[in-house]
Amino acid sequence: MSENQGPADGRRPVFAAERRRRILELVRANGALSLRQLAEAVQSSEVTVRRDVRALEADGLLNRHHGGASLPGELSREPTYLQKAQVASAEKAAIADLAGALVEDGDAIVIGPGTTTLALAQRLTGHAELAVVTNSLLVAQALAGSPRIEVMVTGGTLRGSIQALVGSEAERALAGLRVRRAFISGNGLTAERGLSTPNVQVASADRALATAAEEVVVLADHTKIGVDTMVQTVPSDRIDHLVTDEHAAREELDELSGRGARLHVARL
Repeated sequence: MSENQGPADGRRPVFAAERRRRILELVRANGALSLRQLAEAVQSSEVTVRRDVRALEADGLLNRHHGGASLPGELSREPTYLQKAQVASAEKAAIADLAGALVEDGDAIVIGPGTTTLALAQRLTGHAELAVVTNSLLVAQALAGSPRIEVMVTGGTLRGSIQALVGSEAERALAGLRVRRAFISGNGLTAERGLSTPNVQVASADRALATAAEEVVVLADHTKIGVDTMVQTVPSDRIDHLVTDEHAAREELDELSGRGARLHVARL
């Protein structure tokens, strides 16, 4: 069987063109995807998809990067909260359920912005004597009605697309704090670079969140594993726990585990 998954009867270019058109549609719809995700979506091998991505990159239609593909300029494009909320919602809920087990009554924690971290916050409302520091307006709102949870919101400049406070004031509010764990997310996670995000100010605030904690817990669904974006926030060897779902690329997870991350894989 050829790379086009069909008979060698003259239709090979058609099959290849159709598969590459589908790959381009998927990346346009999602912004960035891993090779494994693309291979599953087009029902082909990662080797074949890698060749397709190379061909699309040569035509200037995609950017190829470690373990996946993105649109040209995608490394610096930041999806809005609403856009992210529509992706992998079941997986994010399962991740939030699993991450909740890492929070105990009496803890002091920080929670960063994101759809998965918001889902985690929504599961913490029954905790007692919990202190939460956050730069996410949505996380603060989710916890506002819990009388036994103390919520500290950083100052800063509002980044409306993700409903988070960033900038020097937000970072100053986090400086000098020490909490047990930081629960943060991002737009991409690879073993090579760690957690990343497209925006410099968001990345700087995320680094401040991580610095305030004894342990860093990254919440990342499978659509982010193997994806790289412009600005590194937390290097791989600084990630203590990774909470993800069962669809995440196994090879990338093994590499992250080898760099010290304890894996928590949510089953759907």
